[in-house]
Amino acid sequence: MQTPHRTPLRRISQGSLLRLSRSGAYPDAPHGLGFLEPTMSEFVDETETLQTNVEGLKHLSDTLATFNESFASWLYVMNMNALTVDWPQAPHDDSFILAKRRAEQNAIAAMQALQTQAKTIQPSSSEGSLNDQTTVISDPEATFSTNSSGPAKTKKVVKGKRPKLTAKEKKERALELERIIAFLPLEFRGSDPNLRRNMEATIEGIWDAPNQTVKLPDLIKPPDLNQARANKCLIALVNRKIVRKESSTGTVLYHWQGVA
Repeated sequence: MQTPHRTPLRRISQGSLLRLSRSGAYPDAPHGLGFLEPTMSEFVDETETLQTNVEGLKHLSDTLATFNESFASWLYVMNMNALTVDWPQAPHDDSFILAKRRAEQNAIAAMQALQTQAKTIQPSSSEGSLNDQTTVISDPEATFSTNSSGPAKTKKVVKGKRPKLTAKEKKERALELERIIAFLPLEFRGSDPNLRRNMEATIEGIWDAPNQTVKLPDLIKPPDLNQARANKCLIALVNRKIVRKESSTGTVLYHWQGVA
């Protein structure tokens, strides 16, 4: 009769540890269960190594989680910084230096022009005031007036018509316009050419008005200078205290103050 094949497991299960230790396969095996001691010691060492490696993996996982959270926070902060701080078209320090230098040059040029004009004008009568003088002529619709707050010393004001200026007065008016616009926000100083033209038309409209006092409808010249643009220009002038707004009489009036 053929003996059935037996696996080691079946051999162990059918025999005993004592019989296995005394078998011919392990002639030098210790007595009883003593042969398990070196095996269990090695097993314990390998278990401790496994535990150390698992703890290392856990520490690595915690470190990666901390890094991911910190890195994500840094990316978020950089994104918010780009959205709120990074403005390529914003003026830098050189822009303010150039604007200040340009304003000083314009002021010097305007002062020189006024000094040259003062030398050419003959002294008026001692009874009249140089700051505010009005002479009425035969034409009831026209007066000659001088006012120090305007760009020109002498101008002719005609109702419904823009005063005619000489070439010299036009040049002085342009210099004064440039000096005043230098005090206004950036959008009026050239970033929007249409808005700059609207501001110049608004300022000239106030200069040409009697007593340099106007109402908002007096400045509207459609289609270029509509009510919204004229109102925006007046708000900018009032904020810079170049124009004074008055509503005590029930009607909103704008009085020219000039640049101090």
